[in-house]
Order: sequence, then C-alpha cells, then structure tokens
Amino acid sequence: MNIAQMPMPPLSPELIARFRAIVGDKYAMTEPADVAPYVTEERGLYHGRSPLVLRPGSTAEISDICKLATSERIALVPQGGNTGLVGGQTPQGEVVVSTRRLDKIRDIDPSSNTMTCESGVVLQVAQQKAADVDRYFPLSLGAEGSCTIGGNLSTNAGGTGALAFGVAREMALGLEVVLADGRILNALSKLKKDNTGYDLKNLFIGAEGTLGIITAATLKLFPKPRSIETAFVGLKSPADALKLLSISQAEAAGSLTSFELLADIAVDFSVRHGIDIRAPLASTHPWFVLMELSSPREDARATLESILAQGMEQGIVDDAVIAANLSQRAAFWKLRDEMSAAQKPEGGSIKHDISVPVAAVPAFIAEANAAVVKLIPGSRPVPFGHLGDGNIHYNVSQPVGADAADFLARWHDVNAVVFEIVLRMGGSISAEHGIGVLKRDELPEVKDKVAIELMRSIKTLLDPLGIMNPGKVL
Repeated sequence: MNIAQMPMPPLSPELIARFRAIVGDKYAMTEPADVAPYVTEERGLYHGRSPLVLRPGSTAEISDICKLATSERIALVPQGGNTGLVGGQTPQGEVVVSTRRLDKIRDIDPSSNTMTCESGVVLQVAQQKAADVDRYFPLSLGAEGSCTIGGNLSTNAGGTGALAFGVAREMALGLEVVLADGRILNALSKLKKDNTGYDLKNLFIGAEGTLGIITAATLKLFPKPRSIETAFVGLKSPADALKLLSISQAEAAGSLTSFELLADIAVDFSVRHGIDIRAPLASTHPWFVLMELSSPREDARATLESILAQGMEQGIVDDAVIAANLSQRAAFWKLRDEMSAAQKPEGGSIKHDISVPVAAVPAFIAEANAAVVKLIPGSRPVPFGHLGDGNIHYNVSQPVGADAADFLARWHDVNAVVFEIVLRMGGSISAEHGIGVLKRDELPEVKDKVAIELMRSIKTLLDPLGIMNPGKVL
C-alpha cells in the first residue's frame, strides 16, 4: 500500500484534548465557522475538511504536535498563508497545523546580508524588515501581503524577481525543520560556503510539507536599490518581446530584475474587471511587456531609456511609457498582479503554470493557442508571465456564453494538449506553483522514473507512517 494511502484512525475527543493541551484552548479550533478559512482556497477549486486546526506558537509546540501525531498515527497538513494554487495546503480530513503564529524575525545581520525569520512571517513583512536596515529581500509575488515565508519555501515560489535573483530555493541559506517524528533539524546557517556533506535544506524546499514542517529560515539579503525604473511596453509579438529581452540583458545585465510578457487579452481583463486599473498606453497592442530595472546606483533611468530607444530603432517597440513616480509604478504592477483574479468574471478558467526554455516561449504560445482552440472552439487563451525565465501562466478562459461547469470538465483534456507541447520542448508542467493535488497524477508520467523512485524512498525514510500532508505530490 502507498504510504500516502494508509488508513488513519479517527480523531477522538480525548485525542483532540491532548492536541489542544499543546497549543492552548485559544489556538485549537474545532467549530466549523472557525475551521472554514483553513479548508478553502481562494480559487474555489478545493473544498477540504478538518476536525481540528492547531495554531502553535513555537517550534517546540510543533515538535510536540508531531510527536503526538506519530504516536497516534494522525495525519497533519502544514499550512502557511493558504495562498497555494494546486491544493497542497487543503486538508481532506487531516489536522491542520497553521504556522501563522510563528511570526518572529529572529535576527537581521546587514553585515552578513542575512535575515533569520520564522515560517509564519508574511512575505511583505520580511521585505519591509529588510528595507528597514537598508537591505533588499527580492522575492515578490502577487500574494505577498498574505503568503508566508514557510509556504514560499515549501512550494519553492518563483515570482517576478526570479530573473535576477532566482527562486525561493536560491534565497535560503539554511532551515529549521520539524520532522514527522518530532525531531528538530537545525540547519540554520548564515554561511555561503559549507561543504560538510549533503545539503539537507533542499530536501524540504519545494516538498510542499510532505517531508516535514519548516519553522524558520535564514534568507539572503541584497543591497537596497537606489534607482528603480519601470516601463510598460507595447509590441507586436512574443518574438519581438524576446528580442527586447536580449537587448535589455545586454544593456542592464543584473539590473534587469523583471521582464513580464502580457497578452492583450490579459491586460484587457485586468482593465475591465480590476478596481482602479487603467490601460498604461493610449492605444492597444497585441502584446505588452512590463519590465523593471533595479540598480544600486542612480543610473537605471538612463539605461532603461537606452533600451527602449534601441527597441524603437529596430522596430521592436511600438510604444512605451516609463513610470513617472511610485504611484504609477504601483499601478503598472497592480494591473499585472490582478490578472488571475480578473479572469473570474469571464467564467471558467483552466490554468497552467509551465516553463520552457526562454527561446521556445514564442513557439510554445503559438502552438498551444492553436491546439487549445482546436480542442475547444471559442476558448480564449490568456497567456502571461515571466518571459525572462521561461515561466508562462498559460490560462484558458471559457468561450463566451459557455457553461462554466462543462468547460472546467475539460480540464484534463486541455492539460493533455498543453503538456504534450511543454514536454516536447523540454519544459516543466509546474514552474513555480508546485504539484499539490492538481498535478499529482500527471507527475509520474512526466518525471524521470528514477527520480520518482528516489522521491518515494526519501518520503518513506523521513515519513514512514505517511502522516505529513498525505496525498500531495506523490
């Protein structure tokens, strides 16, 4: 029997009382109204259930929870800000262990360019704490006002800054993790160089809580940018956007921190359905790029102007505007951040979070658009995402006037045609959102067979009873 499918005993009132004693009555919830926010997610794809939500306030309390869960064979679902998009944080009868109360910044060391914070720290708070000491923490997501550091690491979040700074995995120097049996792995470290054996932290980053519960992390900080310049660009095609990316990387090098490709339909949805969102350019264009330069020197404006001038001279850029102030920059990014939510009023939306080699993005979009529309005539592809690292959120909205339920019932059919193109181009079916439940069944079909075997072996070693987020990933 698969360890993720081993039957778990029911949670008796006596056992609930023992869990409650660990965290205190105030932080153990069983009433449906109190549990509800922890068993639903923002897109409404997954509706879970849980007899008990625990909100521990320390690593020691999480350790005690895991010890009791192991002794009684009770399954746990770790949860941060509950902003995940693949169902990895949604319980199906398990006990929820929320890390939101683990919200302390344990240490900020500007000299070492590190910050050690607990897993429940909200990403936006971490960004601000870094700024308070004249440093920069570059992980940036649309959900940064509510997602947590632990969740970011558990899903190996990407975001708009991955082009220059990498994904969450590359921003973590060390972790503190509670294992299934309650042991605490202290792998917190400020060291950039440490060749003392296996890099254990990377087992838990991207594991979606299936191997242990991340309780703290030491994160990399960077010099605070002195000059940030943002432009919204209109152009004809993804191929032109790719050419503009090449010019930008040659001119700006590491100062190019974001390069977002946006289809006109995605921009239109945001403008029509978002609140206080306006089109940045006076005229419409088939495609847009939202790009940003961040420099520790006061030279980003001149560099950005040079990039756009070259783009216009080469016939790549049709129109562009550079943000004149912070509020206009925020407006550009709000338009981008609202793209997923803006699809809801258009009915059913089948979503993909894929990556292909950067050079293959234009061909992928062209092939996927043709394949999806052939499969479901009238369907509306809504591609947008991080062109600089080949990560496209390839979403498909239902035909106008179609029945949403009927359209969403074709989810796996659409997956099949999109994933076939992705894999043929040497890409990944999950670039940054994770596997969770949404892509769990597809994973064995697209992952190297030996890799799957090793993943299962590691799961068995660290969680032999299968109590850590069962049914997710594997």
